[in-house]
Amino acid sequence: MAKIVYECSLKVHKALGPGLLESAYCECLCYELYKKGLFVEKQKALPLIYEEVKLEIGYRMDIVVENKFVIEVKSVEELNDIHLAQVLTYLKLSGNKLGMLINFNVLLIKDGIRRVINGTL
Repeated sequence: MAKIVYECSLKVHKALGPGLLESAYCECLCYELYKKGLFVEKQKALPLIYEEVKLEIGYRMDIVVENKFVIEVKSVEELNDIHLAQVLTYLKLSGNKLGMLINFNVLLIKDGIRRVINGTL
């Protein structure tokens, strides 16, 4: 799954380059993943469950592929620890194991991609 996401991200980045809004990259990446025949959900709601209370407080994962792979799309000057923590939190709350943090605001997309595993940064 990670390889397909990487390849699709590379295609989108080559076509668009850096400097656009996250929403543009997110839409194009979803389109590319969909063309690969994958089940893609964008802006998937993620409730927070605290003790016995389910809180619908508006967390949304940018992209979820095949109900198991979380993608967080960024277009920032540089990725930092809080961005990685965000993906890790989404993985924990959703019960998924693997995800990817992708910053499209880079000259080379390989420099903007971080693979994230639940429980490890």
